[in-house]
Amino acid sequence: MLSRSASGALRCVLGARPVCPVRARDAFICVIRAASPVVYHCLVVKLDRDRVKAFVEPHWRRLYNFVFRLTLDRDRAERYLTDIYMLALSRADQAPEVPAEREVWLLGVANEMLEERLPRQPEVDFDTLDETLRSEATRTDVVRSLSDPQRDFMLWELKQGCMTAVINCLPPGERAAFVVCHVLKLSDEAAARSLRISESAYKVRLSRARKKVGDYLAPRCEHVNPMNPCRCPARVGTALHRGFIRPMGEVSLRKAEMPYGRYGTGLGNEDAPMRDIAAIYGALPDPEPPSGLAARLVEHLARS
Repeated sequence: MLSRSASGALRCVLGARPVCPVRARDAFICVIRAASPVVYHCLVVKLDRDRVKAFVEPHWRRLYNFVFRLTLDRDRAERYLTDIYMLALSRADQAPEVPAEREVWLLGVANEMLEERLPRQPEVDFDTLDETLRSEATRTDVVRSLSDPQRDFMLWELKQGCMTAVINCLPPGERAAFVVCHVLKLSDEAAARSLRISESAYKVRLSRARKKVGDYLAPRCEHVNPMNPCRCPARVGTALHRGFIRPMGEVSLRKAEMPYGRYGTGLGNEDAPMRDIAAIYGALPDPEPPSGLAARLVEHLARS
């Protein structure tokens, strides 16, 4: 039996005419609210969590990739991602319905926040990167002491870690343009919209970023030219000693199903230098987010 208030609520909402499913659902919730406030509260929380999950799930990994590449810091990337989604949810009425368009919109929200929080000048520069990886004598003893899987893992980690560090030597605007183009692989039109600038301004930023990255890697990196002096096997020992990469089993920024290989060219391709900057960055794996990040993100946003 429904209470008088619950029955009254049902008559008030439904009336005497047939109703659509949405109105029927609203009527049901109204009845539950009148009959049991505790049950109503649990139902609303569940509905809110479902809405948050539907808002977060399709795009959070790509957003995490974008934020991580711009910060080179897992803790900051997780913290910023939460704040980005909180800001996006506060503007949810502006979010496009089409998934591809929503991703571009979310990247715009992310870039807006990062522009406010990141320093205008890079936190690291090319000289610092050289000092970290190339200031000590080469050491091949570390690579020779490893098993094949361990060696391939270390070489892969060093390559993708070094490549991400290189783009962190760019100013934030150029860094964002480079990432949306070569890592997220957006079209020029979508990339410009995600950064909320004109397409011509985007192309200027991208051109500057490509030149700086190319000027740094071209005379140094074996992945661009195998005759270059900076070779991953000779730098693994230094990278481990300086904490630039961690021993196998602690951190992996690559997808588990992706092949290792010295150059990371992908399954079915010759394991040789790719030479082209766009191809090198396009083949980098997505960074592996912290365990349980999606669940923590949804829980935090649903409570907020």
